[in-house]
Amino acid sequence: MPLMRIQLESDRATARRVMALHLADKVHRESRDAARAEVWRRGRTPAGEPIFVGVTNGEPVRLLYDVEVHCDTTR
Repeated sequence: MPLMRIQLESDRATARRVMALHLADKVHRESRDAARAEVWRRGRTPAGEPIFVGVTNGEPVRLLYDVEVHCDTTR
């Protein structure tokens, strides 16, 4: 199944918190849910849970998630 890369704007404090949770094998539910909602907003159907892949270094900071999507469905 194809992956969709989702970028969510964030602030540095939240990005640090999300990264710390990821390194502790935990999940930041708010950003994961926001990534899933963004996939739906773009008209695709998520096929699995969003996977946190990192943060950007630019301004504004962005949280990066990969989300598997069904290839033959749109909203």
